[in-house]
This record gives sequence, C-alpha cells and structure tokens, in this order.
Amino acid sequence: MSESCNCSSGCQNRQGEGGVLRKLGLALGGKFDRMIALAGNPNTGKSTVFNRLTGLRQHTGNWPGKTVGRAEGIYQFGKNIHKLVDLPGTYSLLSTSTDEEIARDFLLFDKPDCVIVVVDATALERNLNLVFQVLEISRRVVVCVNLLDEARRKGIRVDLDGLALRLGVPCIGTSARSGRGISELLTAVDAVASGSTVCDPQRVPPPPSLQPVIGEMAELLSERVPGLPNARWVALRVLEGDASVRNAIYSGELLKLSEDSAQKASPPPREVADALFFHAERLRKKVSPDFRDRIVESLYSQARQTASETVTHGEARLVFDHALDKVLTHPVFGLPVMLLMLCAVFYLTVTGANIPSAFLAGLLIEKGGLTDWFMEYLHIAPPAFLSVSLYEFLASCFVAWNAPSWFSGVLLDGAYLCTAWVISVMLPPMMIFFPLFTLLEDFGYLPRVAFNLDPLFRLCGAHGKQALTMCMGFGCNAAGVIACRIIDSPREKILAILTNNFMPCNGRFPTLIAVATLFVASGASGAWVSLVAASAVMGIVLLGALFTFATCWVLNRTVLRGEPSAFTLELPPYRIPSLWSVIYRSMIDRTVFVLWRAIIFAAPCGVVIWLAANLSWGGTSLASYAVSWLDPLGWLMGLSGVILLAYIVAIPANEIIVPTCIMLYVCTGGDAGLGLAQGRLLEIDGDALRTLLTYHGWTTMTAVCLMLFCLLHNPCSTTVYTIWKETHSRRWTALSVAIPLALGFVVCSLTAAAWRFFIWF
Repeated sequence: MSESCNCSSGCQNRQGEGGVLRKLGLALGGKFDRMIALAGNPNTGKSTVFNRLTGLRQHTGNWPGKTVGRAEGIYQFGKNIHKLVDLPGTYSLLSTSTDEEIARDFLLFDKPDCVIVVVDATALERNLNLVFQVLEISRRVVVCVNLLDEARRKGIRVDLDGLALRLGVPCIGTSARSGRGISELLTAVDAVASGSTVCDPQRVPPPPSLQPVIGEMAELLSERVPGLPNARWVALRVLEGDASVRNAIYSGELLKLSEDSAQKASPPPREVADALFFHAERLRKKVSPDFRDRIVESLYSQARQTASETVTHGEARLVFDHALDKVLTHPVFGLPVMLLMLCAVFYLTVTGANIPSAFLAGLLIEKGGLTDWFMEYLHIAPPAFLSVSLYEFLASCFVAWNAPSWFSGVLLDGAYLCTAWVISVMLPPMMIFFPLFTLLEDFGYLPRVAFNLDPLFRLCGAHGKQALTMCMGFGCNAAGVIACRIIDSPREKILAILTNNFMPCNGRFPTLIAVATLFVASGASGAWVSLVAASAVMGIVLLGALFTFATCWVLNRTVLRGEPSAFTLELPPYRIPSLWSVIYRSMIDRTVFVLWRAIIFAAPCGVVIWLAANLSWGGTSLASYAVSWLDPLGWLMGLSGVILLAYIVAIPANEIIVPTCIMLYVCTGGDAGLGLAQGRLLEIDGDALRTLLTYHGWTTMTAVCLMLFCLLHNPCSTTVYTIWKETHSRRWTALSVAIPLALGFVVCSLTAAAWRFFIWF
C-alpha cells in the first residue's frame, strides 16, 4: 500500500525542501509563514493528526460570533512556520448547520495555503463526499487517508496512487496514533503550500441536464469577477440561494477572492450583486426545484465510483467491534450495561477521591496538618513542616502581624477557607471523573450511549447528543453546558442547557453521600450501609434523568416548540486511548478550566458567609435574622431556614453546603456539646455530624427532602455564568435558574406533606 501520490495524474511535483517537524504549540503566537486548514468528517482521527503536528499545547476558543470550538496550533517544517487551524468536523459543506457554515466560509474567504482533508480509510466512500466538496473550493488540497491500521484489521486496502490519480491531489496514508505517514504528510503539505506541487483537482461535473444553466451562471460570474478561482462552485451556491454567499456578494467580500487586483476595487459590489441575482433568478426558473438533490446525488455517485475503483475488501482479521456492539448497543442489554458502567465510574470517583480529598483538607485546612492523614494511610508520623496546615500557618502570620480580627476573619476564615474547601472537595473527584469520562470518549463508548438514549430523547423532542452533555454534567454542570455546543439545532441546544442542571455534579455528591449514609442508611449495618447509601444516591441520579426527560417534553410543547432534528450519529471504531492525550484534555481542558471558574466565585462567597455569621444587629447575627425569615418556607419544604440559607450563600460552590450548615447551626442554635469553634466553616464526620444535625431537628424526612433539593435547585454561579456566556440571553439564563427552583419547591413540599400525612394518620 503505497503512501505517496502518483502526481502524474494531475499534480505537477517538483521536490521541495525536506525538514523535521517541530511542534511549537503556542510559542510564536501570531507569527507564521503559511496557514493550513485541517478538515474532515467526525471520527476520522482529525484531532489526533492535529495533536501530532502541533503538540498538545494549542489555542482554543470560539469562532468569531459563534459558540463552536476552534483550535489553532503552530508547527515548523523545514524553514517554514505553519499555522494549523482545526475546522469543525463535518460531513458536508452545504451550510445546513453552524459547523458546516464555519468550515465552508473559512475555506472560501480565508484562503488557506493548503487544506488537509482527513478521511477514514475504513469508510472512504462516505468521506469522499466532503473531499469532492473541498476540491470545488480550493485547489491546494492534500488528502490524508488516516486509520490505515484500522483498515488493515478489517481487511481493507486502499490504492493511494490510484486515489491520487482520480482526485488530482496528493493522497498520503497515515496511522496518526502511531505516527506512521506523518513525515510524508508534512512533506506533501509543505510542497503544496509552497507551490512546489501544483495540483489539478478533478471536480465532479454536475448532471448533464444542469450543465447549461450552471455553465451560464459561472460565465456571468467570471465576467463580473475575473480571476475568481471557483466560479462554478459559487454559481451553484447563487442558484441555490445560499444566504452566506449572497451576503458575501453584497458586502463585496466575494470580490476579494478575485486574483485580479483591479477587479477588487470595481465595479461597486451593489451593482455587481444586483446584476448577478437578476440573472440567477431568471436561470433558476429553467431548472427543477430538486436540482440541489441532484447535485448531491452526483457527488455521492462519484464518491461511490471512486471508492469502488480504489478500495479492496479482504477478510477482516478481527470482529471485536461487532461483537462488542452487539452488547453495548443491544435494545435490551444496552441500557443496563450503560447503568452499570455509570455506577462503576461513580464508585471509582467517590471511593478514589476520599484519600486525595483528605490529603488536601489536611494540607490546606485541618488542625495538625497532615498528621492524621499520615497516621491513617501511611502509619507513620509526617515531617514537622507537614504537621501544620496552611490555614494554621496563615493564622499565625496574622497574629504575628497584629492584624485586626475582622481583617483576618474576612480574608482567612472567609475567603481562604471557602476557596480551600472548594479545592479539597472539588479537585479530587474531577481528577478521577474527567479522565474516566475522557477514556470512555476516546475508546468510542460515548457515541454508543447517545445511540441507546436517542429514542428516549426523540420522544420528548430533544436531541440524541444530549446524552453526551448529560454525562459531562456529572463531572461539572458548567462543563456539561459547554458540551452542548456539539448540538447543531439552536432549539435543542437550549433544551440541553436548561436541563443539564438535573444531573448532580461532583460538587453535590459529597452532600448526597453524607446525608444518605447518616440518615437513609441509618437502619442498616455492616456492608449494607454502603449498599443502601449507594442505592439512594443512584436513585437520585435516575430521578434526575427522569426530570430531564419530563422537562424536555414540557418545554418542547410550550416555550421551545419544534420537531426533533435529524442527525447523523456515527459509531466510531473502538480504539485504545492515548494516555497523554487523555491526561492533557481531562486535566487542562476540563479540570483546571472548571476549577478556576469555581475558585473565582468561591472567594467572594466565603466573605459573604463570614459576614453573615459574624456581623450582628441588636445582639443577633445577620445569619440568625435570615434563618428566622426562611424557617417557615424551610418547614413547608421539609427542610429548615439554615439549609435554605446555606444554599443561598453557597450558590458559588455547592461543595461547601454541609460545612456552611454546620457553621450556621453552631452560630444560631448551639453545637450540641461538641465544642466546635464559632464563626467559620467547619467539617465534622460520622457520629459527631449526625449528633449535631439530629440536635437541630433533622429526621429521615429532612434527609430525603434535602437530597431532592440537592438535585432540584438553582445552578451554581459558575454554571449560571457559563449559561450566559453560551446563550448571551437573559431569558434563557433566568429560566435555567427558575425551572429547577420551582421544581425543587414543588417536589420537596409535596414530599414533606405526604410524609407528614402518613405519620400523622
């Protein structure tokens, strides 16, 4: 299987300078010699090619005016510095979605020096549809036939020389995960970008019945915009009534594509546009309304013919994918397996987070530093410098500086303690959950989750890809909201954003686990305690999924009316995840990003909590006043004023709900003889916590209602801010807060009323 193109077919090849790849990442900022675009269908290994060329350090953000992710990186090959722009993965350039419009407009208006189109060697026929569309726009193209190792496993062989002969551009075979063929790809890209290799792309002719009309429209364009490099493609878009191309003509952007510098200045864009569209309207009447479908059919027909001439199928070596899919996508067993997988991820996250969370708490907060942690887990005494926590060290510094008590209270007992609690409680679960989530994503399992849940989402008018955003919401709801970018339909994207909060994030799991263990499982003993508590938490998770479906169903029939959109869900082959890629994306792109947003809001939250507990009016703390005002509503909901106040002041960080409740109970009603300090966040565990909560009126009903309210309450401030950034809408941001709050009030009130009714009668 040759990995170089036979350029005698249409590429005039003159040997360019060789070179060694240098992955520069972001080192040079905006400095580069050439711009390279990276296009391709989803699941072709495009991101792996991108990382192979640029390294893991890249600039990520949004396309101007869009909420679709954009990644850029820089690499050097030979003497040339290339800027690589990763276009959204798309199956077409017909501008039927935001992703397609972004990719199409970048290729058309930004005029990259070379376009790398990554195709899947195991599904060449489907991928060639995009290749032919790219060839209509750009002449400087290199086709990267990736996943040759997967093709070999399936007994598929691709004649790369024959493919290059039929496309008229270099075709390079790669296995990007192992690095095979990357050097040849770099050489081909450098040659095409520099002009050393001159390509002659073989474009798909339109159906014979449409050729006269398209030819006449292209001729009109060529007359008015001399030097336009892709007149036939623009002619097709004008005849179709493409809004983006129409706007580009009226704004004059299309004239900038002309290779004739004089034409770029005149005639005026408005005059050119009026004349072109007048003729376009006349020509459109000469063709049938379904001419667009006939164009698409010709593309698929050419792709089918090209694939049949260049791809041979032998005996597959492995049937692992098919055997696994029979279980994971089975109509009966698929959902139970998915739930078991989810339970395993939760178990590993909760169990694995205990040790590092205790370590961080000892390092940052607890009296005695890491003494207890070393004795419990390592059975040795820690070094002297680790026997003092950072909180104790800072407190001694404030004492040595004779700082006023209010000053140390605001900064240390307020801002610092709240931030430290967020880090110690939030960081360890994210460091476990996000890598596990990324492993499942890279392995290829998450698209199967979407496949299994798609029928349920379609029944309630939502998008099947919402299953993926729900999974991300378990790690962090803010990350889940960002993940909604993968949904093309604006209506269904809003549905996913508004309901993502029904998935309990890792900031809520400590509260759920503690309450379930101390109260719901209080009647159990031994190993049954963990089993009952885990079952209660899993029940809350399933209830969250039920509320998600129900809310989507209601919204789809009220404020977000519409039909669920059709989408192509490709099940990629199973692949062994790349360890470094998993670590980088889960730690940098997800964990650090989300944790930083939480810290930004946690510090001010700590100040507010401290002020509420320590400022008084008439001898009574502000917290006591607030608790007395909230107690009637708390009683109605089966909770208390302290719990509601804790949720109000801890909006920036759900992780500190229990410590805030402890502090408020100690300040407003006593510590049940436990000898707890007043005026700052506290954490106690086990029997001591149960004693304090029971002393302040907690019952099993309180615990059940709290677990329900923990599921059904307003998003944290980090998530609300993220929703605003993603939607730029006050209406949807307000609804994202109002919907769960209303449900939380109604569900908790009904639960408490029913509980009291059965107890009284």
